[in-house]
Formats: sequence, structure tokens, C-alpha cells
Amino acid sequence: MRLLVDRRVPAAPRLTPAGERILAAASTLFYEQGIRTVGVDAIALAADVTKKTLYDRFGSKDRLIAAYLEERDRAWHRFLDEQLASRQPETPEAVILALFGALTDWLAGSRNGCGFINASVELAAPDHPAMPVIVGQKQWMRAEFEAQARAAGFTAPNELADRLLLLHEGALITYRVAAMPSAPEVATRAAQDLLTTWPRT
Repeated sequence: MRLLVDRRVPAAPRLTPAGERILAAASTLFYEQGIRTVGVDAIALAADVTKKTLYDRFGSKDRLIAAYLEERDRAWHRFLDEQLASRQPETPEAVILALFGALTDWLAGSRNGCGFINASVELAAPDHPAMPVIVGQKQWMRAEFEAQARAAGFTAPNELADRLLLLHEGALITYRVAAMPSAPEVATRAAQDLLTTWPRT
């Protein structure tokens, strides 16, 4: 079985070596220290470039934030492809549980949880260029849950998708905020219970 919903993630931009260093440095700093606390001076220093080069490549810090999240989205989808290839789920229900199970490996060794959720808290402005990336990533997760639920023959697949997304995102938040390392495993078990009891058409 495979993922069913097209992932409309922008293709990776063509960057110069300096641009690649800037994006890599920003990605590490933004995720580890927070978007608002990291300034362009720190990013330029870590990337061994001037601020002028940073602005030449990305235009603004806000655009760099959006580029960071777009690359994180691409990384997440590549990771899911690898997870499904290794787990080889044979039914839509197994795909859903594999999406939950992937959280354990994705979060391994990380203290900071979901970069998209973290960014959404820090970026209060709804018109920030990164917000469509954040919203789109979560909408895709919900759409994939619904598509798999529909393929499995569950009734009210939209309602089931809503509940699965709440479990999935709740695990990400609880992992960090409540310092609960087992949150992905608990969410996976809860999703399995939900799928076991949900009626079918």
C-alpha cells in the first residue's frame, strides 16, 4: 500500500553553495533555538556568509523561514516514503498506523517536537509567507488519513480523519510540552483502538 494524496510540496529550489549553507544553518538554528530568537547575524555567521549574501539569496528572514519549513516538509515526506517502504503495510489501516508509527523514529533524539507546530506558535501573523506551508502540511496529513479511511471502507471517513489528526498532532505537542517520550506510541495504540471499533460501510 502507498500514500494516496498528492503531496503538493514545492520542488527544492536551485541554490548556490552559499545558499545551501544558509538554508542548512537556518534550519538547524530555527529548529533548535526558535525562529524569533535567531537573527540573521547568527545565521550568516553559522553559514560563513555576509548578511548581504543572505538577503541576496532569500530576500528576507521571513522568506528564509518559509524556505526552512518547505525543506522540512520535503524531508518529512521523504521520511514517510522510507518508512512505508520498510514497513510494507498491506492495507489502508496499516498505512494509517504506519503514519503514526513513523513519529517514534522521526522524533528520536529530538527535544523540540514538531517544527511546524513550533513555527505556528511563533509566527502570529496569518499573512506570514510561512503560514501556507504550515497549514498545507497539516491539511495534507488530514487528507491522507481521510483517503486511507475511505479506501478501508470506514463510515464517515471525514470524521475519522479529524479524530486521527487530533491524535497525531496531540502526540507531537505532548511529546514536547509534557516531556512525554512515549507520546507517539500511546497515540499509535489509541489510533489502533479507534480503527478497531470504527464502523464500516
